Amino acid sequence: MQDTPKNLDQKREDEKMLVSEMIALYCRRQHKTPKGSLCPECRQLHDYALTRIDKCPFMETKTFCSACKVHCYKPEMREKIRAVMRWAGPRMLPVHPVLSIRHVAVTLRSKREAKKAG
Repeated sequence: MQDTPKNLDQKREDEKMLVSEMIALYCRRQHKTPKGSLCPECRQLHDYALTRIDKCPFMETKTFCSACKVHCYKPEMREKIRAVMRWAGPRMLPVHPVLSIRHVAVTLRSKREAKKAG
């Protein structure tokens, strides 16, 4: 099934929101920034991640960047986003339960489908 442009736009927006929330949580707790702001390093990562999401040619078929076969992040930025995801991922449930549950559901579904295909 192919996503319609409207669904594809929504998928992009959902992914942007998830990444933004994870970076914000990480920055707030690790760099002690006030809620609603980011330190310069996290701002740079945030802007970079949103640009990558906007330009992703695989958005129709992929689930999340971590499951993508092509890694379009520069190595330095990839390490930074992985550190953010590793730290913020487990802490997202109490902060954003709907986003967290949706993320887990999509991840499990894609793993199940990959097993059936492989």
